[in-house]
Amino acid sequence: MKPLSRTDLEALARSPASDPAEWIRVQLDTGGIAAGAEIVFNEINRIRLERQLPIALLRAGSVGYSFADPVVEVQARGMPRVHYGRVDAQVAGRIISEHCGTHQLVDEHVIATRRRSLTLTDPVTHILVRDTGPESGNKTEFFQFSLTEELKRRGLAGKVQVVRALDMGVYDKGIVVQLLPSAVTYANVLASDVARIVTKSVAGGKVLEELLWKETDKQVRVVLRNCGAIDPDSLEDYLGRAQGYQGFRRALLELTPEQVIGELKASGLRGRGGAGFPTWLKWQLTRAQPAAQRYVICNGDEGDPGAFMDRSVLESDPHSVLEGMMIAAYAMGSSQGYFYIRAEYPRAVERIERAIVQAREAGLLGENILGTGFSFNAKVRLGAGAFVCGEETALIASIEGKRGSPSPRPPYPSVRGLWGKPTAINNVETLASVPAILLRGGAWFAGLGTESSKGTKVFAVTGKVRNAQLVEVPMGTTLHDIVYDVCGGVLDGKDIKGVQTGGPSGGVIPSQHLDTPISYETLQKLGSIMGSGGMLVMDQHDSMVEVAKFYLRFCVDESCGKCAPCRIGGYQMLQILDRISRGRGSPADLVTIRRICSAMQKASLCGLGQTAPNPVLSTLRYFDEEYKAYLEGGPSYARKMSRASTAEPAREPAKPAVAP
Repeated sequence: MKPLSRTDLEALARSPASDPAEWIRVQLDTGGIAAGAEIVFNEINRIRLERQLPIALLRAGSVGYSFADPVVEVQARGMPRVHYGRVDAQVAGRIISEHCGTHQLVDEHVIATRRRSLTLTDPVTHILVRDTGPESGNKTEFFQFSLTEELKRRGLAGKVQVVRALDMGVYDKGIVVQLLPSAVTYANVLASDVARIVTKSVAGGKVLEELLWKETDKQVRVVLRNCGAIDPDSLEDYLGRAQGYQGFRRALLELTPEQVIGELKASGLRGRGGAGFPTWLKWQLTRAQPAAQRYVICNGDEGDPGAFMDRSVLESDPHSVLEGMMIAAYAMGSSQGYFYIRAEYPRAVERIERAIVQAREAGLLGENILGTGFSFNAKVRLGAGAFVCGEETALIASIEGKRGSPSPRPPYPSVRGLWGKPTAINNVETLASVPAILLRGGAWFAGLGTESSKGTKVFAVTGKVRNAQLVEVPMGTTLHDIVYDVCGGVLDGKDIKGVQTGGPSGGVIPSQHLDTPISYETLQKLGSIMGSGGMLVMDQHDSMVEVAKFYLRFCVDESCGKCAPCRIGGYQMLQILDRISRGRGSPADLVTIRRICSAMQKASLCGLGQTAPNPVLSTLRYFDEEYKAYLEGGPSYARKMSRASTAEPAREPAKPAVAP
């Protein structure tokens, strides 16, 4: 690609590129590939070439529907744009033959859009239907048959297809129906409503208000705005269809570094890596240090068990993270940046490296960018799988080629960081938010979230949840909304016991606190933390003692061993927990555990040791009866008591803070 000029970028801002008329987009992230997305891509490509079909085949990262991998998005003339989930080679062939060929959607694979409408603006061409109640006694096929027969009676069978959907995005609301292409959605549909839906809505174009599902999508995509919608390997795609590098253009050509920091201050963006330190203040402190060289680092060393937020963003939208780093560098007066990415993320590493090469070829990286006198370069450094290297000073030591272990603070990295120079470290999600803030303004971002926790947060929701996936919601959204309204509730309809947030550094939040609005402050009050965004859902069969043991063992294994409180305290506490879980503990052990936790929190050198006690303390706080049951009767007795204590059905809808 030839180097871009200011005029080129301004022209792209005025006239963004559009999609081809007909296309199939396959989501080729790590999760999708593991589920067979490359096989699907190759099969689609083989068929379209063999039949000489004028359908563009596009690549993308993940839209976030992990439960439905591999995911394929399709746009064909005269058809609504839809996502298909759990696609294999056979289904891929049907998508081309039926969706693109005969304008028929494929049963059992359509994922209903979350952008639901309240009005019927277009004639109905397809009806999605699914029973969202318990799987036993599923009535989806019955309602598909009923709607089809009613359409026949009205002479509409040849014009409207009824399709069994894979997922409707509405849960535990009985029969749910969505009318395409408008996406008007009805919930709690009864057999007696079928005729009215066909006569009044399909034939008459009128909405049935009493059935209308009016709740909007809980998700707001800022960080994930381009994920699943652009080709992560294509700079042209990012520039042309995602307003790529327009935030950087605005910063570089229209704002001073101080004004850029002012926009970040107005936005209220706080670090999304766990600490929640104000991003603008970190940048300002780094800029204020007298130094000939300053550094900016992207922390992509995502090590929490079950977390895949950063990996997904790096794989799906690498240029947005690079653009965020470039804006940060301009604001701080830095000429060199580093991506620190764990080596276990080869596709993320590959795509970031490609993005750097593409940006350099386009004149967006290097010397005298866009003729402004600002110069910046970026490199990738690989992490070797040490969880402790997510801590800032350990990460810096690793980049310098030293053993990745923490150092005492102060001085903080913003004063003395990489090679002794002022350094700002932001995580992937933080940097991915920055271009959107520069493009739409700090006030826009501050309009999302709560008074103290602005904007949105990405969570990787896993565990005993019906639809494990990547979600992005405004701060202040409740845990209940995420688990039940976005992810469909607990797997197999079981009762929820708790939600663990913050990974090994977080705590377990019991079911009675699911209505808690998510923010940095509220989670800390409950004994957990925001962390980088892992969220593990547990049901009544999960032992909280075993959960505490699992996370503590992880921290013991990952401890660098540099300081005694973490090295010795964690190991001793793990031995005690192991003894309790075997039914060989005593009440005095609980007293000892609390003493060790206090010592680790106060005296450990870094966040790993300081927060390692959180899962133990939170389970002691909310599930102390379970610990006592282990002491009184051993594991089998404890499991029995645990299930008894959560016999009531779950209620349905009606790393520590540190300086920079």
